[in-house]
Amino acid sequence: MGYPTRLLGDGETIEFEMKPHWRGLILPVLWLILTVFVGTWLYVSLGNWSWTADGFLETIGRPIILGVGAIILIVWVVRPFAMWVTTQYVFTNRRIITRAGVIAKKGRDMPLAKVNNVSFEVGVVGRLLNYGRLQITSASDEDLIIDDVPNVEVIQRDVYRLHEEDDERRRRRSINEGGDPVPPNDGT
Repeated sequence: MGYPTRLLGDGETIEFEMKPHWRGLILPVLWLILTVFVGTWLYVSLGNWSWTADGFLETIGRPIILGVGAIILIVWVVRPFAMWVTTQYVFTNRRIITRAGVIAKKGRDMPLAKVNNVSFEVGVVGRLLNYGRLQITSASDEDLIIDDVPNVEVIQRDVYRLHEEDDERRRRRSINEGGDPVPPNDGT
């Protein structure tokens, strides 16, 4: 499910969009496998234990096993998977958009015109799995930090490219409107 184009401004186009890196699903999958395996084993073998011969523990034990298993699945499997599915990082020709949330939504937009610096951080595991943290410094807002960005070095380069293209677009618009041309920013 892509970002809705009806939420874009006039002349704004999506350059690329992504979800967090797939490694965010490793622990939920492990919890799913462990919970199903251990829960099934406990549920099936509960009646075979000698100290449960009277059947009382079997009668209350199975619903408890099912309840605990359901709670584990909801908290450590379904919730993280739903958060991963509903998190989006969208890069347009004018801004950077982040959206996350299953029921309640949280989002942030940063105009490319306000971007001062784009840096990344990749740890040891990130180098192996090709993901990292992208930090975008703004001229006026607090930094935008995006964790678990796949191909973070490529994304950093692309954000710089989009920033330069946005600057060029704004310069052309300023010249076309009869204003004085904006001198290029040479970093001094």
